Amino acid sequence: MILLPRYLLKRLPDGAPPRRLEVLTGARQVGKTTLARQLYGGRYRYFSLDSPGERLRLQGVAAEAWGQVVGEAVFDEIQKAPQLLEKIKWAYDQREIDFSVLLGSSRILLLEKVRETLAGRVFLYELWPLTLGELAPFYGGTFAERPLLGLLLEDLQGGIRWLSGHFTPVGEEVGRIRAAMDHLLTFGGFPTLLEYPPEDRFAWLDAYQSTYLERDLGDLARLRDLEPFLLCHRLAALRAARILSYSELARDAGLSVMTVKRYLRYLDLSYQIFQLPAWSGNPMVRLIKSPKPIWIDPGLQRVLSGQLQGLSGQQYENALIGQILTTLWSQGLKFSASYLRTAGGLEVDLVLEAPWGIMAMEFKARERVFRRDATPLERSRRIFGNRMRLGLVVYRGEEAFQMTDLVWAVPDWLLLGWPTEHS
Repeated sequence: MILLPRYLLKRLPDGAPPRRLEVLTGARQVGKTTLARQLYGGRYRYFSLDSPGERLRLQGVAAEAWGQVVGEAVFDEIQKAPQLLEKIKWAYDQREIDFSVLLGSSRILLLEKVRETLAGRVFLYELWPLTLGELAPFYGGTFAERPLLGLLLEDLQGGIRWLSGHFTPVGEEVGRIRAAMDHLLTFGGFPTLLEYPPEDRFAWLDAYQSTYLERDLGDLARLRDLEPFLLCHRLAALRAARILSYSELARDAGLSVMTVKRYLRYLDLSYQIFQLPAWSGNPMVRLIKSPKPIWIDPGLQRVLSGQLQGLSGQQYENALIGQILTTLWSQGLKFSASYLRTAGGLEVDLVLEAPWGIMAMEFKARERVFRRDATPLERSRRIFGNRMRLGLVVYRGEEAFQMTDLVWAVPDWLLLGWPTEHS
């Protein structure tokens, strides 16, 4: 088992936890069990409710005896036995237990039951596939406790001052972080992949999809026929980071629009995709309103779409948006995300809104960028107005430099994986 630093570790209670019930959710194989055992394994019993026998044994424990017989514990795959939540609630309310951890990978079953049964008692955390900052140590790099992206969102002026210092990292550390970035763009961020040689990683991702269909989708939808869903699944992967037309996808899949929307909702609930909404903050401008599907893990997008070789601009945009969102979510930072597309054709790949204003981004899957690449960001200033505070052209190169008074070119590895505390 490979242990890597995770941003979420800094946010989870350690030592003597405060009185709470902790819910940790996320897709299968992102490391929820490993994280819980790493943090709590020495102090609390662990129950896997994937086991039918374990479920039966716990179902036989009366609520009044829960504190004595079961006590404070870690419950994995809690969505498999939602009826246990009532017993945990009873023991917690009676102060027979002060703490327990609930792990689950099906957002709808787990979180709906939690809201119904444990409202006001739980703290919710989400774990995502590895981000660049978390993966870099596997390749010999330093864990970026505060990458440039996080610094910009928390302290815009501090991040701009950092960039303005004309600091261009060089040396072996850059090579290590870039190797981790190449891994993420090719294979994605599931920790288990690191235990396999590169030639076996796509096969593992393909098998992961079969497991997902059999288990999570079985929990969520109980579909009698998986073939229509699988076809829609693969067609949606081909549309990663593209403006979504439900009617076009429905036509290609031979399904109704309502069925397609339901299937995409299942992908969202099981942490496979995020539907990036269209920005709508200026009623004076005609804007496109359809979302873009972003596959959280670029390795899965590759396998499902069959696009295993090379790196298209669409795949790069999908991967970078996924990395940016999961890095910020993992650090618990507050923001909203969208993209901009006007009826006249102006498009900005990612719009992040923080309390201080808007940071807009364009993504270029190449080693060099030019001043003309900043044009969409400059044009978007007329739409965003004074809310726009920074534009970034994120690319695959080596150097950060200022393109206009408001727009910077920043390498992907520098934005997402370089520890700003080094400088």
